[in-house]
Amino acid sequence: MNPIFILLIIFAYFGLLLIVSHFTSKNVNNKSYFLGDRKSPWGVIAVGMLGASISGVTFISVPGWVQSTQMTYMQMVFGFVLGYVVIAFILLPVYYKINQPSIYFFLGNRFGVYSHKTAAFFFFISRFLISALRLFVMVNVIQIIICNNLGIPFWLTTIIVLLMIWLYTFKGGIKTIIWTDLLQTIFMMLALILTIIIVSKKLDFGFADVFSSIYHNPMSKMFEFSDWTSKQHFAKQFISGALVTIAMTGLDQDMMQKNLSCKNLKEAKKNVLTYGLFFIPANFLFLSLGILLMIFAQKLGFDINETLIKGDNLFPFLAQNYLGNSVLILFLIGLTASTFASSDSAITALTTTFTLDILNKTNKSDIYIKKTRFFTQIGISSLMAILVVFFYYFNSKSIIDAIYVVASYAYGPLLGLFVFGLITKKKIKDKLVPIVAIVSPILCFAINCMLKYFFEYSMGYELLLLNGIFTFVGLLMSKESRRLNV
Repeated sequence: MNPIFILLIIFAYFGLLLIVSHFTSKNVNNKSYFLGDRKSPWGVIAVGMLGASISGVTFISVPGWVQSTQMTYMQMVFGFVLGYVVIAFILLPVYYKINQPSIYFFLGNRFGVYSHKTAAFFFFISRFLISALRLFVMVNVIQIIICNNLGIPFWLTTIIVLLMIWLYTFKGGIKTIIWTDLLQTIFMMLALILTIIIVSKKLDFGFADVFSSIYHNPMSKMFEFSDWTSKQHFAKQFISGALVTIAMTGLDQDMMQKNLSCKNLKEAKKNVLTYGLFFIPANFLFLSLGILLMIFAQKLGFDINETLIKGDNLFPFLAQNYLGNSVLILFLIGLTASTFASSDSAITALTTTFTLDILNKTNKSDIYIKKTRFFTQIGISSLMAILVVFFYYFNSKSIIDAIYVVASYAYGPLLGLFVFGLITKKKIKDKLVPIVAIVSPILCFAINCMLKYFFEYSMGYELLLLNGIFTFVGLLMSKESRRLNV
């Protein structure tokens, strides 16, 4: 297909986002930017957060996972649901009680300024890296399919994509994002469903054939109970799913900022529980698509171990070369929609955290805060462009694994801090918190290296739990002798 035609489709989609931004960013003040005036409809947020959470990485990587892990990823998805229950009934009431645009004010109120800024800093670094990784996946695909053919260098592609995201988010913030994310989730899910239908037709499968081919396929194995050493064992996957959700959503300003824009706590709870349940059918469809793509590849004569169709290459390669123009367009729209949905909210959340938590501009005038967040958003977007270009020259083939490894190290101190603050009444030496938060990931890294060297055992998502435990113990050791009067 002509790359210019594909590029025009993406720009037309971007134009639609600009139209939404135009109508939703009128009369926006700082409260609107950070919290949407606390008038956001919970149903709209629930649908939009599905797209923001899934991202372009899931769109590419999850279908390819069936080759190596079958459908055992669903065990982790079921753990997600438990994590969302914890968020709805334990974390959200705390956040609504402190009544602040950033969730890290809880730690400031509970322990002090060092704890507040340490948590904000760890979120900022981890979310910045994760968002850059996700954005890299999308930009790299666009570069390969479109921009290489037009002679556009990767760095310019990256700048154009980030400029597009910045243009429809810089003014409206959360007030705009909840509506653009709704639109993008609809496009993403439509692209996924229509792709499944088209692939099924190319296989001459009716509905019953699709169900039967997935159900009876060896790659449809969903549960692993027998092998305790496997990373795919049910207990490891389920518990990891719950912990990853609590850390990467419940303790994450990006995800929680949208929840805090709901009208009240009751609607915020409905939002979290609803989109938490949405993850089950959404991820099942992605994995089902992966099985259908593998069946299609085998029908074409490919060996499932060939590099061309292995892992993250499966969906992009078949979409570009064998599934026709319709699937290629759907693939690019779905990828663009999911990546934009996760990147726009991340940039807004990073702007919020840097402005209110790290720079501590909450007591400044509205005009001063507006100018600060404007230049902060420009700076964050520019740094993200630089990092994405860096990833291009040091590309990892296991992007989604890299994201969760980063999360295990960076979100562990957040997990330990919040758990300590919620379940104990002890005061701590606030100045020691940054040291504890740095030492804990270092200890985890050292232990992981030793396990690899002596026992050939590589830790998976359990790193997050161990990291949180080390942080909790470190805080316990740094406690003051007196208790809080509560």
